[in-house]
Amino acid sequence: MNMYTIRTVRRIVEGSWTRDGAGVRLHRIFANDTAFETDPFLLLDTFDSTNPADYVKGFPLHPHRGIETYTYLISGEIDHKDTLGNAGRILGGQAQWMNSGSGIRHEEMPVTSPRLFGFQLWINLPKKHKMSKPTYHDIHTEDMPVVEENGITIRIVAGKYGKTVGPQGDYVQPLVFDITMKPDVEWELQISENDTLFTYMLEGDASFGEPLKPVQYQTAAIFSEGHILQVRSESQGSRFALFSGKPLKEPIAWGGPIVMNTRKELETAFRELDEGTFIKPT
Repeated sequence: MNMYTIRTVRRIVEGSWTRDGAGVRLHRIFANDTAFETDPFLLLDTFDSTNPADYVKGFPLHPHRGIETYTYLISGEIDHKDTLGNAGRILGGQAQWMNSGSGIRHEEMPVTSPRLFGFQLWINLPKKHKMSKPTYHDIHTEDMPVVEENGITIRIVAGKYGKTVGPQGDYVQPLVFDITMKPDVEWELQISENDTLFTYMLEGDASFGEPLKPVQYQTAAIFSEGHILQVRSESQGSRFALFSGKPLKEPIAWGGPIVMNTRKELETAFRELDEGTFIKPT
């Protein structure tokens, strides 16, 4: 007889509103204080504003090393460019997946629009790939397949659902889904028992786990280990982002936009920034 365990809500995370970059107002769901609990995910920033003053100053040129950044834009527009020579505009329904690897500088500048709505996720790189060649993936709407199931719409922002495959990472293969549920619908997801799993409510509320526990709008839930996630939408319907990945279980040394494994590696990175040798030849 197969023994399957239902995941329970281990912790509710409300996050905090803050400003970053040149003054962008963000809802920071988690960062340094949960790095081991959400391994391999380091940081989740969400943004949702109809006021351009909240975001137009953007994120001027800044460095990264040792992480991947995944920016998913539900609505709005963001201009970007980097030291790899990439430049363009992310539109609503599109994404940018960047492996900063050995080092990159980039900037992200939101454009005035009726609503800027989406999130940025930081994914830790395994130790053996921290100094890999930086890469960039421009992900269009058609690259993120949609699965419809009994009142549920699952957009595969990254990874795969069943036999349907979406965008894939270079070194870490997370699941990132944008899930919309009609009112009073139930859904189950089978998942690897030991993988990290958390959700963030984009619209409405929903209940998760066994026993079902309500999770409110603009709130994240971090789950226990287990084989199955159970969800029930509320009477107004629900929309949430789901994130899952295999933990790296490696040391973390975090210094602002740079995440390495040791303090010495951080010191090297910041010294190279000062000396102008941070960006490696390609």
